[in-house]
Amino acid sequence: MRNQNLFVALRAAFPADLDATAVETDNGLCYSWRDLDRATAMVANLLQSLDIAPAADGVPPRVAAQVEKSVEAMILYLATLRAGFVFLPLNTAYQSAEIEYFIGNATPAVVVCGSKNFNWVSKIAFRAGTRHVFTLDDDRTGSLLERAARHGDQQTPAHKGADDLAAIVYTSGTTGRSKGAMLSHGNLLSNAAVLKDYWDWQPGDVLIHALPIFHVHGLFVAIHGALLNGSKMLWHGKFDPKRVIADLPRATVFMGVPTLYVRMLAEPGLTQAQAAHMRLFISGSAPLLIEIFNDWRTRAGHTILERYGMSETIMLTSNPCFPDARYGNQSERRGGTVGFALPGVSVRVRGEDDGTGGQPLPVDEIGGIQVKGPNVFSGYWQMPEKTHEEFTADGFFKTGDVGKLDERGYVTIVGRSKDLIISGGYNVYPAEVEGYLNEMPGVMESAIVGVPHPDFGEVGVAVVIAKPGAHLDADRLIAQLKAKLANFKIPKRCFIASELPRNTMGKVQKNLLRVQYQRLFQAA
Repeated sequence: MRNQNLFVALRAAFPADLDATAVETDNGLCYSWRDLDRATAMVANLLQSLDIAPAADGVPPRVAAQVEKSVEAMILYLATLRAGFVFLPLNTAYQSAEIEYFIGNATPAVVVCGSKNFNWVSKIAFRAGTRHVFTLDDDRTGSLLERAARHGDQQTPAHKGADDLAAIVYTSGTTGRSKGAMLSHGNLLSNAAVLKDYWDWQPGDVLIHALPIFHVHGLFVAIHGALLNGSKMLWHGKFDPKRVIADLPRATVFMGVPTLYVRMLAEPGLTQAQAAHMRLFISGSAPLLIEIFNDWRTRAGHTILERYGMSETIMLTSNPCFPDARYGNQSERRGGTVGFALPGVSVRVRGEDDGTGGQPLPVDEIGGIQVKGPNVFSGYWQMPEKTHEEFTADGFFKTGDVGKLDERGYVTIVGRSKDLIISGGYNVYPAEVEGYLNEMPGVMESAIVGVPHPDFGEVGVAVVIAKPGAHLDADRLIAQLKAKLANFKIPKRCFIASELPRNTMGKVQKNLLRVQYQRLFQAA
């Protein structure tokens, strides 16, 4: 039986000249394709040498990583696939309460963290039963590399089937409990292969990689795209608009979230001449304002390609890279839409779920977006009931997003169910943050809503009700939240109110709060 390990497919796409540069970093380091091959073999050999007993359920050992962005962090991911283990990326902004939940829920056999966090992360990991905790820093130091250096640079990739688990990506739930989306080798490879063709990856393409790699966008879409095409990456450890613009003449492809485009538009160095060598600019993970879409076309001379995906499905839809024969070669990149369903992916819009998945809706009518395809995950880690709820009887995944399909097949996302906030490309679920606020002394109740923001697209605003006789300080509440949650989840403003608007059933009317605060950041 053919080995369908994702790493095998990525390795097979390496160019014949293994000594050519695969990754060039923003601090002047160069990694060859041979370096990637040898380093992933050494780390994979280290992981396999740990002699971790297989789990009773047959699921391979999990490797959880909360590390700063580096080429070595990418190597750890690839080595995990190569060894046949399961990768669990964790946002570097997560704090102790969050890490404790993820490690307790996923029960990883190996945890890798930054040296500065080793003391507290290791305590959490060891309490949860994890036996192996390594460090990895963005300056090529740490115990992971020290231990891997003792191992050989030859390794045979583990044999995997398409349905075998490759990664677990946690996406917060509206109840405040995070869900681990289980993605297989087949999910990831099928999506990467489709995007290679749909986005017309070409020989000689060079990717500017300026995204974080604990996120689907940067870890799967960007890295898989470049590796599967044998393309060089210009690696930016942190996004700096000036440095990215300076790299445009040496690159052809850039992937970013809307916030990155906003910040580059603020730079006078962004001109059509500077971007002339570029072939493709891609935006996703959050809605792109039409003003930004139009301004980019004027300033850079390129039309941004918007697409739509999520942790559970990787990419689902995309505006066309070039005129599409399926639509009479008349298709174009339309601002405000996320394009067509990708080849092999089915997208439909349904009315309110009546127990059968909802009724079909006419063209241009708004409803719940449901999807099906080889890229769609198998379910949530250790949540069979939740998995069952989120799939229809005929196998479509209910995304929770609300949108519409036009007569040509363009998908437009018009909102998000369950009050999801997407801030700077990251998902923020109000119920999780509200849970922490409601536990604070003196707080009776809280509500968090998303409002427009010129930089982040959307940010949270908290409205808090005090218990009788209690005096609350809004700034102090925000400060307390910062000690518990990742910064992107922290509301930008907090207001103390006497009551929350409610309907006749007592449910808080968040739509009224959104209207009340929608212009809060308009002048920013």
